[in-house]
Amino acid sequence: MARVQLVMPDRDRDRFVQQARREGLSLSAWLRAAAEDRLRRHAEAARFESVEDLDAFFTACDERAGEGDEPDWEDHRAVIDASRRRGAGDS
Repeated sequence: MARVQLVMPDRDRDRFVQQARREGLSLSAWLRAAAEDRLRRHAEAARFESVEDLDAFFTACDERAGEGDEPDWEDHRAVIDASRRRGAGDS
């Protein structure tokens, strides 16, 4: 089995140790589990392999967005500008 040395701030180490203990794991086991979880999540990120995959993705996005049109850019811009004006006096 390989041995890996890891350098991190003491504060991070303390937080990781506390969480590992809460989960009933050693720090080493907890770090391995966290790394495995991250690898699994990245592996699950689907890649588009065809134009059909891309079309299916955008169809699903459209279905999730629901009915109706998005506001025009000018409407978005007016909301942004109004928000900026309200925030400008708070500084």
